[in-house]
Amino acid sequence: MAELSMSRREASTLRLRRAGNWRVSPWLYLAPAILTLVVWIYWPLLDAVRLSFFQWNMLPTSAQKFVGWENYARILALPKFWQALRNTGLYVLGLLPLAVLVPLALAIYTHDLPARSRNIYRAIIFVPMIIAPVVAAAVWRWLLDPGYGMVNTGITWLGFDPVKFLTDPKVAIWTVIVITGWKLIGFSTLILSAANANINPSLVEAARMDGASKWEIIRDVRLPLLSSSILFLVMMTILLGAQWSFTYINVLTGGGPLGATTNIYYLLWDFGFSSMSVGWSSASAVILFLGFGAIAFFLFKLIDRYSFHDN
Repeated sequence: MAELSMSRREASTLRLRRAGNWRVSPWLYLAPAILTLVVWIYWPLLDAVRLSFFQWNMLPTSAQKFVGWENYARILALPKFWQALRNTGLYVLGLLPLAVLVPLALAIYTHDLPARSRNIYRAIIFVPMIIAPVVAAAVWRWLLDPGYGMVNTGITWLGFDPVKFLTDPKVAIWTVIVITGWKLIGFSTLILSAANANINPSLVEAARMDGASKWEIIRDVRLPLLSSSILFLVMMTILLGAQWSFTYINVLTGGGPLGATTNIYYLLWDFGFSSMSVGWSSASAVILFLGFGAIAFFLFKLIDRYSFHDN
């Protein structure tokens, strides 16, 4: 009986130990990811909120002066801030056709190509995506030079006056938008091509047997089943489109001419690293976070409501 009692106690202890291990083990696996998020995302975010109420030039020997809501009030009264906000909206609106509509057309209308041809065109389209943004911007700066750039040389050869792509305030922002969109087309095309390839072929075949034309199959079968991918790309473009253009603004125009290409991302970088005003930069970042956070919430609701799945 004593041996039986001992074995029961040992079994009970072993079960408790295993239960404890099961409770701890998931957190051990999650610990690296949680630590990374805390160190690289949540802590900088909280510190940016804190710094937005201070005046500081980032020098270690300089004291941080608490100014309360003064940074926010001054930024909201700054004409340059509202100009950057309008430009951010232009970037988003200009990138939507290039990042969503053009890739959607490419993905759908090249779906029936032979496998070899399809892989070749996908490789050609995706090449801009793998080029480093700084390198791409430097190449475009040379191509668009008003004096000896290849683009203006061709325009002059056709009998037209050279275009000031990067120095004309009315043209510069659209130049940056087109270059950014040129980089995004390959990424979006691959996502939509993969989603299009995953559509159940039996649905398309059933529509063909019912006498549906190619356009009717696209409208009634492919587009509804691609809705989740399309809305995902729309959300990515709205939330990150202006951020993706930062490198091209920095290298090609420096925010000019006359602030015509400055967006909210470039402005907060300019506040922080050009004028060394950390408080203004942090306040701009907080305003940006709250604004795009509200937009993201709305877009997630929209995706949940209008996404269509075949299962």
